[in-house]
Amino acid sequence: MGKSPKSIVDHELIHELTKLLDETGLTEIEIEQDGRRVRVARGATATAAPAAVRVEVATAQSAADIAAKPIDPSKHPGVVISPMVGTAYAASEPGAKPFIDVGSTVKAGDTLLIIEAMKTMNQIPAPRAGTVIQILFEDGQPVEFGEPLVIIE
Repeated sequence: MGKSPKSIVDHELIHELTKLLDETGLTEIEIEQDGRRVRVARGATATAAPAAVRVEVATAQSAADIAAKPIDPSKHPGVVISPMVGTAYAASEPGAKPFIDVGSTVKAGDTLLIIEAMKTMNQIPAPRAGTVIQILFEDGQPVEFGEPLVIIE
């Protein structure tokens, strides 16, 4: 009798990975072992309460299926494009925590990044609520008008 994906979850492994997130300050960790992929991600919260931890378990086959289907940012309905030419920044100041990470849940209007244009810092808001699945810009790098910056699902 085969095991269902739920029954093959190693709770001790998840506990250890969650502990590792706490110790290192990472927001996400993923491992692949024996044909299974386990990803533990900590969602950002605005309060001092512990952040929710999300766990995903997938077989190697499903991970390969996901990797085989790259996302074309220009065709994705959740793409956020640059409204201007400038320099993109992931945080409010150097060394500060980024506004978003892959896996972050955002609400419409939340700041995703800042684009500096003509010595003015312009906050780029989320056009809709969802989860950030890709960040397509590099901190401190120039961006062009219409360039895909973030994908929200």
